[in-house]
Amino acid sequence: MSKDAAELFGIFGIGVVVTLVVGFYALLTTRNLIRALIGLEVLTKSVTLLIVVAGAVSRQLGLAQALAITLIVIEVAVIVAAISIVLCVHRRTGSVDAGQLRNVKG
Repeated sequence: MSKDAAELFGIFGIGVVVTLVVGFYALLTTRNLIRALIGLEVLTKSVTLLIVVAGAVSRQLGLAQALAITLIVIEVAVIVAAISIVLCVHRRTGSVDAGQLRNVKG
């Protein structure tokens, strides 16, 4: 690994770690389902950034881009399904609070 690649990995590595922490924090501390989905989005974006940076450092940028695009497509499908579930929960309970899900039956 060259000096430039190590420096690039170090700079973007800090960004990846920060966004991972922010995503985990948002996912674990909120009871609001919309905020949890936003935390999940931030988390997956940091993983996408990590894949691209690792591909650039290992000089396999084509493979990294293909993996990142695949991850983005899968992420969109998961988020669409999760948003539809949140909308159904909101219609049923009138709230997007995760604590209200204990009261839903049927």
